[in-house]
Amino acid sequence: MRTSFITSALLLWAGTVSAKKCSYGDKPQIIAHTGTPVGSEIVVNGSTLYVSNTTCNKPKVGVLYLTDAFSIQFVNNKLLADSFARAGFLTVAPDMFNNDPAPFDLATPGFNATEWTLRHNPTAIHPILATAVAYLRSRGVTKVAAAGYCFGGRYSFRMLAAGLGVDVGFSAHPSLLEDSEILAVTGPISIAAAEVDAMMPPARRSAIEGLLATSVAQPYQVNLYGGTAHGFGTRGNISDPEQKFGKEAAFYQAVRWFDAWAGGAL
Repeated sequence: MRTSFITSALLLWAGTVSAKKCSYGDKPQIIAHTGTPVGSEIVVNGSTLYVSNTTCNKPKVGVLYLTDAFSIQFVNNKLLADSFARAGFLTVAPDMFNNDPAPFDLATPGFNATEWTLRHNPTAIHPILATAVAYLRSRGVTKVAAAGYCFGGRYSFRMLAAGLGVDVGFSAHPSLLEDSEILAVTGPISIAAAEVDAMMPPARRSAIEGLLATSVAQPYQVNLYGGTAHGFGTRGNISDPEQKFGKEAAFYQAVRWFDAWAGGAL
């Protein structure tokens, strides 16, 4: 089943998202770019989880927010998790790297990206994500939606493999994504792609679309955002109209996808 859009403009809508039954008072714009995070950090089975509660009663869908390499120490990730909560989803962002995020400047002296990536491999990360999924389920949600960005975008695919507890996924400009991880998904998957992305250049993006179209029997979506570069979903320059639009549109893409394929937040 194919839904593919190559566009630099995705309509921004807020009135029809999953949280339409909720009231936001004088704050109809549910995505926050700046401000103070409103969630809290808890420790569950040795893993730190950033939990952002929705004001909606008894949400039936929880969002597993999978961060970029800067983890929950990067305020933008907490703000996006809070935004999903305002959309009506109980949202949990695990510290995927056990307080060892990559530095915001990857050229920082002494930082070795290869060693860091090898240290934070799937064997190390999956138990943390399993704890987060179990926590969401313990809070009463009946479905879990994964929203992954950059490094975490790969894990939206990985967590959609059979038996890992995730029902639907969204992946913004995923890094290090392998064909086997695409072929293993067992639920609907949506991708927000950047125009300029060394981790997913046009040829790779086309190959991913080809796999989804011919070899994965799940609903899928690929949206391309003009004027954006890798990382725009979390780090887009909101003073640039195209980047701001892309960041916001990708967020609403995720919310709408979860609304369609997980039945909405409520």
